[in-house]
Amino acid sequence: MNLLFLMTDQHRVDTLGCYGNPHVATPNLDRLAATGTRFDRFYTPTAICTPARASLLTGQAPFRHRLLANYERNVGYLEDLREDAFTFPEALKERGYQLGLIGKWHGGTSRNAASYGFDGPDLPGWHNPVDHPDYLAYLEERGLPPYRISDLIRGTTPNGNRGNLLAARLHQPVEATFEHYLATRAIEHMERYAADGRPFFLATHFFGPHLPYLLPDEYFDMYDPSLVELPPSIAETFEGKPPVQRNYSAHWTFDTIPIEVTRKLIAVYWGYVTLIDEQIGRILDRMDDLGLTDQTAVFFTADHGEFTGAHRLHDKGPAMYEDIYRIPGIVRIPGEQPQVRNEFVSLTDCTATILELAGCDTKPAVDSRSLAPIVRGEQPEWPGELLAEFHGHHFPYPQRMIRDDRYKLIVNPESVNELYDLHADPHELSNRYTHQELAAVRRRMMRRLYDLLRERGDNFYHWMTPMYDIGALDYDPTLSSFEKEGTAG
Repeated sequence: MNLLFLMTDQHRVDTLGCYGNPHVATPNLDRLAATGTRFDRFYTPTAICTPARASLLTGQAPFRHRLLANYERNVGYLEDLREDAFTFPEALKERGYQLGLIGKWHGGTSRNAASYGFDGPDLPGWHNPVDHPDYLAYLEERGLPPYRISDLIRGTTPNGNRGNLLAARLHQPVEATFEHYLATRAIEHMERYAADGRPFFLATHFFGPHLPYLLPDEYFDMYDPSLVELPPSIAETFEGKPPVQRNYSAHWTFDTIPIEVTRKLIAVYWGYVTLIDEQIGRILDRMDDLGLTDQTAVFFTADHGEFTGAHRLHDKGPAMYEDIYRIPGIVRIPGEQPQVRNEFVSLTDCTATILELAGCDTKPAVDSRSLAPIVRGEQPEWPGELLAEFHGHHFPYPQRMIRDDRYKLIVNPESVNELYDLHADPHELSNRYTHQELAAVRRRMMRRLYDLLRERGDNFYHWMTPMYDIGALDYDPTLSSFEKEGTAG
């Protein structure tokens, strides 16, 4: 079976028609969802690009593969996977697969996608590398104008400097956009792989809709800002929450931007989503034309979400809200019936799924479970909760999270923990960690998180052992022999 893996970056799940958005045009992804399995509770293992992508590559949780930060803001973590780390392309290559990865790599510094066996242009960095020789050659061959932007939107940082660029008008036709270029290169690879006849794995990783949102006029102005319903969590006060969240809001300059500009930013983000959907449609249509659809499993997902003003934040960061942890997840396997599923599944589960569909005997780490039985309509035994983790972006900031059907618990060692009742408070505005009426829930979830971290081998649990209500000790937390029974004195 061929495998087509479509991935976006920093993509809010609520911007897709198939996930309930009534305004944003995403007909191609809606068509994919209508003919496949749409997962309603699909999550990233960590809401930051490089660690999430490394989890997909290895099938391992970040604490296990240890690639914990984006290199651009790295302050001491590893910048590449260990040489002995398992990655799924190794196993596919042994099965005779052609391997292609078009688009964003962001999986390390000294090793690129080619180091893992993938064909395709080497496109480093976190956003569209518009000065890349292959992209410039693409423009020149087609007589297309170069990249140029105007009408830059940004706020002001706490020290009075200009903030990060959030959006701008791009003075190029759609055919010259980096998104159109990526889809064109993906189609070219698909055509070559089809002519070869061997099975293929082809990934197309778009750099968007990650900010800054740089779009031609027709997409920049595609959606009227009056259609935008501001996220309810824009009323965030940060009361009773970790102070780092207020700091991140200031870093992303939210309060220095007029609210009408925030509406416009969200409308522009929607336009970016539609632009990418159109490019995905080009790839899917060419797959149909080549007669590959009945032989090709298709995945669509993202590395993590985006705030776009929710909780008075932009981008992502040390705040484990649904806005950035819940992501789109669609899997279509030929011959299987369309459905919507509610299991808690993870980006990491795509790794085991890819291996199973390719007929590989190799299994990834325990952090990855194949989604194929679910897509086939089966009811496999499946965990009733989800774990996620974070290790920092601009600075080290460890967090662990567990959520079940109703509640979410987040452990923040440096300040206050968080507990949200997602039924009563779906927008996570009220931290109920200290609420006495939820003491039993807090205790239950803390113990469950503690036990799962120990089972996984995640040493974060050592902090929890003396600090929280996890029951009686069953090991020596000093990890020493100082106090062995019978020691003199």
